[in-house]
Amino acid sequence: MSETSPIMQRFYKEIFEGGNLALIDELVADDFVDHEEPLPGQPPGKEGVAFFVKALRAAFPDIKTKLEPPALIDGNLEAVYVVCTGTHQGDFAGIPATGRSIEFGGIDIIRFEDGKAAEHWGVTDTLKLMQQLGAVPE
Repeated sequence: MSETSPIMQRFYKEIFEGGNLALIDELVADDFVDHEEPLPGQPPGKEGVAFFVKALRAAFPDIKTKLEPPALIDGNLEAVYVVCTGTHQGDFAGIPATGRSIEFGGIDIIRFEDGKAAEHWGVTDTLKLMQQLGAVPE
């Protein structure tokens, strides 16, 4: 167990929070594979990463991420628990902006190759998010 790697920190802080989509080319492999269920309309590969980030930032423009230590790092694999917070200010998965504050977590496991994310497995607490948006009863 250890602290989160600089690559993971940069992804969440500079891309996810900061919206620096150009950094995706530096941190994500061209043949990136995502094993998590995609958002509606999300393409595969590196383009899917940009799509996902754009969709969340459009819905939650003030999104903040907190990487909960410790991360698990074993060779070229890293697992981290991340908590996202923000305000629902734009459409998300067909749900119009509600102005509600959200907080949900997820687990991301990344396989790195040559200093870039090559594969991703993840589980996001989508139920909690949808309950907070009023799309699903609590």
